[in-house]
Amino acid sequence: MFNHGTRNLLLTPFLIWAGLFIFIPLVCIVWYGITDYDENFSLINMGLIFERGYLDALKLSIWLALISTVICLLLSYPLCLILTERQRDNSTIISLLFILPLWMNSLLSTMAWQTILEGNGIINQILRLFGLPALQMINTEGAIVLGMVYNFLPYMVLPLYITLTKIDKRILEAARDLGANSWQTFVRVILPLSLPGAISGITMVFIPALTTFVISALLGGGKLLLIGNIIEQEFTFQYDWHVGCALSVILMIFIVLNMILTTYFDKSHEEEDF
Repeated sequence: MFNHGTRNLLLTPFLIWAGLFIFIPLVCIVWYGITDYDENFSLINMGLIFERGYLDALKLSIWLALISTVICLLLSYPLCLILTERQRDNSTIISLLFILPLWMNSLLSTMAWQTILEGNGIINQILRLFGLPALQMINTEGAIVLGMVYNFLPYMVLPLYITLTKIDKRILEAARDLGANSWQTFVRVILPLSLPGAISGITMVFIPALTTFVISALLGGGKLLLIGNIIEQEFTFQYDWHVGCALSVILMIFIVLNMILTTYFDKSHEEEDF
C-alpha cells in the first residue's frame, strides 16, 4: 500500500516518541541501577533485594499479584460466558460497560474503597446497624487484593470476552450433540479455544498488580509495603536514584520473565491447535 520511503516517513513520529519516552528512560534506569554513586559499574544496589526488608516486599508483591490475577480470571470466565450468550444487539452496550471503568481515575476509585472499608465506613456502619461487630478491613492484605481486583478486572474481561465472542457457536452445538454436558464443553472446547485471551488477560493484570504502589499505599495504610512502595519511597523520600533504579531493574526482570512465559504458553497452544 505504501512504498518503503513513505513507510519510513510515517514511522518517524512514532520512533521519535518511542526514543524520547521509552528507550531513553529505560537506558537511564538501567544505567543508574548498575552503577554506584561514583558512576562505576556495580551490582551492590541490585544485591539489596536479598536483604530481608526488600525481599519480603518482593515476595508479598508477587503473592498478592498472583492472588489478584487468579481472582480476576475466576470472575471473568463466568461473566464473559454469560455475556456472550446475550443478543449481539447488546454487544455495543456491553463493551461500553467494560470500557467505562477504565475511564475512571484509579486513584479516585481506590479512595472510594478506602472510605468504604475504613472503621467508620459503609460496611461497618451496616454491621453495627444489625448489632454485629465491626470488621478490620482496611490496612490488610485483603483490602489491597480487593483494590487490585476492582481496578484491574476490566483488563482481564476485555481480551477474554473478545476471544469468546470469536468462538464458532456451531462448535459448541456439535459438542452438545455428541453428548458433552456443560462442564465437559467448557473444559474440552471453550477453555482451550479461549486460552489466548486468558493468557493476554493474565499478563495485563499481573504486571500492573505487581508494580502498583497507589493501591497498597491507600488500602494498606503504609503498614504493608509492596516493592512498588519501596521504589517510590527511594525516589521521593530517600532521593536515592541508584537504589530506586536498581530495584526497578529487578522488577522489570520479573515482568520480562512473565511476558516470556505467557508467550511460550501461547505459542505452545497454537502449535497444539495446528
